[in-house]
Amino acid sequence: MRRAGKSHKTRKARRVTAPTQVKLFRKKELREGRSKEVSRPAVDPAIEQQLRAFEEAVQNFQQQKYAKAKAVFEKVLTGPGKDLAEQRLQRSDPVVPHSPEEHYQQGVAMMNMGRWDEAREHLLRARKLAPKADYVIYAMAALDCLTGEAESAMENLKLAIQLRPENRYHARNDEDFAFLQEDPRFTELLYPDRDGSGT
Repeated sequence: MRRAGKSHKTRKARRVTAPTQVKLFRKKELREGRSKEVSRPAVDPAIEQQLRAFEEAVQNFQQQKYAKAKAVFEKVLTGPGKDLAEQRLQRSDPVVPHSPEEHYQQGVAMMNMGRWDEAREHLLRARKLAPKADYVIYAMAALDCLTGEAESAMENLKLAIQLRPENRYHARNDEDFAFLQEDPRFTELLYPDRDGSGT
């Protein structure tokens, strides 16, 4: 027991305080001719701005502000570090979606990147897990429209509106449905209160 006490005292005597450690480290740096400023790589301000934009886009996406997220993601892809977004998106440990919401979010992300097959795969899984989720069916209608499948787009949009009538107003201003703008069925679906008499 006395031995333990003795080593405890020895330990106290040898302890170096944090400020002393910092001083010793700085002296060592000076002896070796190094400086923190010299060893720090210069970062291009444009790339820093691109990183901030990417983080903003991810935040918007997580808050389900998809139109805003899409616009910022597109801006990121045109920046100086074009590989940056893809590197950030292709993590070494990819997130595997399980819930309908996770599949939906992954599907929308793939749509925004123009990866239609992957988008469809995730949206179909989300729909299988949550068959009455209007937002999933609405996204499928948008995907169908983007890939030129007018019939399927109309069916899915009609169902999304039946499940949640507010989807009618979203579709009126959604650029993803531009393909259907000239289709009279699309107009009838989005503006049911208009009658054919022109009054």
